[in-house]
Amino acid sequence: MSELGRLRKNETTEIVVQESEFHGSLGIDIREYITSQKYTGWSKNGIRIPIEKWKELKEILDKVQSA
Repeated sequence: MSELGRLRKNETTEIVVQESEFHGSLGIDIREYITSQKYTGWSKNGIRIPIEKWKELKEILDKVQSA
């Protein structure tokens, strides 16, 4: 797994983007990482994008930016 970047969502949560392999398939994971007194670790919230779909997702995100 290779971390590509982090974005602070709020005081206790970061959004982490990683390149990873799952069952031999390369993909991009976008997950929440929580750091609090009660719990520190990965949340269940997130999504995995197969690497072959990344360009398509990026095109959609580019439309959001220009809207």
